[in-house]
Amino acid sequence: MKENTVILNPSMDTRLKAFERLLNVMDELRAKCPWDMKQTLETLRPLTIEEMYEMTDAILSNDKKELEGELGDLFLHLVFYCKIGSETGDFSVDTVLNRICDKLIERHPHIYGDVQVSNEEEVKKNWEKIKLKEGKKSVLEGVPKSLPALVKATRIQEKVKGIGFEWDNLDDVWAKVFEEMIELKQEIEQKSTSIEEEFGDVLFSLVNLSRYVNVQPENALAKTNNKFITRFQLMEELVQKDNQKLEDMSLSEMDVYWAKAKLILKNNL
Repeated sequence: MKENTVILNPSMDTRLKAFERLLNVMDELRAKCPWDMKQTLETLRPLTIEEMYEMTDAILSNDKKELEGELGDLFLHLVFYCKIGSETGDFSVDTVLNRICDKLIERHPHIYGDVQVSNEEEVKKNWEKIKLKEGKKSVLEGVPKSLPALVKATRIQEKVKGIGFEWDNLDDVWAKVFEEMIELKQEIEQKSTSIEEEFGDVLFSLVNLSRYVNVQPENALAKTNNKFITRFQLMEELVQKDNQKLEDMSLSEMDVYWAKAKLILKNNL
């Protein structure tokens, strides 16, 4: 069998050998490669963030082969952090893995204990309650400060939902969205200093709506961004083929090409 052959249902031995191989490669790189030898937790951080974005790009484009590669890059980074931690005596790959296993067992009493649950919402509620029992002072304590705002709003709402702080139904959510939209419109008309705050409230309420209709707002906006880029770049090509320049065209003239681009992309689906 070729080394890069994909095994869809690998045995435990196959998985352990693959992970051991990565650990051994990491040890060699850390000992022999000038670049790898210089890296620290701080220097790896921005690179890891970049790798995360590359992984999400692969997911959004539904490129499974690319995703496979990006997941490998992330595995490397995680092993790299563990290697550095073992060198400083702070943690190692075995302590990291055992800690997450202990956490998962503790927070899944419906699997590893005698707690009964009937759906995923009860699982989430138990998860948040257990975290509070572990000494967390706030339900929101685990939300990373540096998360992108849209993702952060989603996580905040998901966490408070876990302890029952949630609208009763979709009609209430819609009412809140309309309420925030009206308030924003009023602030804009009055040229108030609170426009930014009200705009934020509108976005927060829309994130709330997205959860009720099972849409990930970050993914939805990312896909819309990509759709706009694709359509706009095709519009630019069409304009160029007609020996025209966008900067010399009126909005109504550009709209004609925008409609053409939209139709072409729709027919190519």
